[in-house]
Amino acid sequence: MEETAVNLAAVADTEVYELSIMHLFWQADIVVKTVMIMLIVASVWCWAIIIDKTMRISKVSRKASKFEEAFWSGGSLDDLYDRIGTHPADPMSSIFVAAMKEWRHASNRALASNGGVNLYERIDRVMQVTLSREIGRLERHLTFLATVGSSATFVGLFGTVWGIMNSFTAIAASKQTSLAVVAPGIAEALFATALGLVAAIPATVAYNKISSDLGKLAGRLDGFSGEFSAIISRQLDEGK
Repeated sequence: MEETAVNLAAVADTEVYELSIMHLFWQADIVVKTVMIMLIVASVWCWAIIIDKTMRISKVSRKASKFEEAFWSGGSLDDLYDRIGTHPADPMSSIFVAAMKEWRHASNRALASNGGVNLYERIDRVMQVTLSREIGRLERHLTFLATVGSSATFVGLFGTVWGIMNSFTAIAASKQTSLAVVAPGIAEALFATALGLVAAIPATVAYNKISSDLGKLAGRLDGFSGEFSAIISRQLDEGK
């Protein structure tokens, strides 16, 4: 009886091992295995993008708040520009630096009084271009999240269909309908679907969240550009 119990335990351990994740991967068909590898790589890369974007947006927001405090503190804008220099640390200060650089360029050429309207348009255009460039940098690699979120499930489903086809082929070859014959292939197939969901769900949720955060940041930068444009327009009117 004890020997029989030991044998049953060994069989149970073998069955658990055969249905383990690593065993399912190594025993999968080359096509299903390729699908699994693609989904795992895509999932890892998505998480790298998610972590990077989350940290970067948070950092940019903090620096923008710090810059706004300095900008609205009532100090000289020229002193603020000299303090920031040519290496702004966030998109908002980049917009400010681009506008001030155009302003100083016009002032050095004595164009502020002669062509105030054109100068205002140039400064506004420079700020909009800088805004678009900075947002574009923050949006880099987001298309990969969108692609994975919309296609990973279907890629996993392809692996599932392929694995089930192999299972039915095994049934036809062995001429047996036992569950033991088809279970490994079906398990491999379902594992591919699970990996597709693991890659797609975080990518979709993160893409929506990051896009929303970037939209709020873009609105904030656009609002700053409008306020700064009003300040420049008022100074140009006073200089006439």
